[in-house]
Amino acid sequence: MDRLSTLLSQFGVRANLFYSGKLCGMSTYDGADLRGHIHLLQAGTVGLKGPGKSSVLLTRPSLIFLPRPSRHQLIANEHEGAQLLCATMLFDGGISNPICASLPELLVLPLEELPLLADTLRWLFSEASGGHCGREAVLDRLFELLIILLFRHLLDHQQLSTGMMAGLADLRLARSLIQMHNQPQRLWSVAELANESNMSRAAYAAHFRSVLGQTPLDYLLSWRISLAQKRLREGRPITLIADEVGYESPSALARAFRRKTGCSPRDWMKSLTIEGATFSEADDLNAAN
Repeated sequence: MDRLSTLLSQFGVRANLFYSGKLCGMSTYDGADLRGHIHLLQAGTVGLKGPGKSSVLLTRPSLIFLPRPSRHQLIANEHEGAQLLCATMLFDGGISNPICASLPELLVLPLEELPLLADTLRWLFSEASGGHCGREAVLDRLFELLIILLFRHLLDHQQLSTGMMAGLADLRLARSLIQMHNQPQRLWSVAELANESNMSRAAYAAHFRSVLGQTPLDYLLSWRISLAQKRLREGRPITLIADEVGYESPSALARAFRRKTGCSPRDWMKSLTIEGATFSEADDLNAAN
């Protein structure tokens, strides 16, 4: 029962190293780049002012994971400094994609509590300290691997209490979620989904809502619309998209799309074009500076 592969094949993650070295003083991130961040504290002490004005002092090697754009600061002693590896991350489908949306705003985990990530972390730190050709490309791919292994760790240790990732960590609910992920075009009933999870219809519906915060059919609608949005971004024709995600016609998909997002697929694409232009302009300004 593979709980991640279908998700990651639809909504993969790309990482880009942007800092490797000693931080002395303060580094501020305002979220304007529309990307999440992952910071690895390899050595030293660093203060973190995170989203919601939360503040923590990290005195041992740690992983700082912010899956969505958010304002935060890293503060190190100007004389002693802190050794850091930092990367941005961008999920396919944008910040509203199902994986990103199901994760908490901030995770801070000591590296010693992540044995599943230990080999990859050693490779990352070794590559960062070397001068081999292709270094940055290797580090980008290692960060992507690290993120996937972090998801595996979160599922295996049931460290999230609500949302899709919490549902996938629940071995009973995971069976029906995997079926919805793999076969979104199927006309699922709650009874069929409950049967996949070996639960009664009533028990399944109540347990699903308590863990994921929505009904099974609402979740199926959300998953279908997320897939439709991804395919619209890719330029796929809406006639094909409708069939792939379980609707008998483009108009049926458009009605479901509006019910979920509040706008039509056409209007959603227009808003995306405007956001993309703004994002491109911001990149140009950053490059010019």
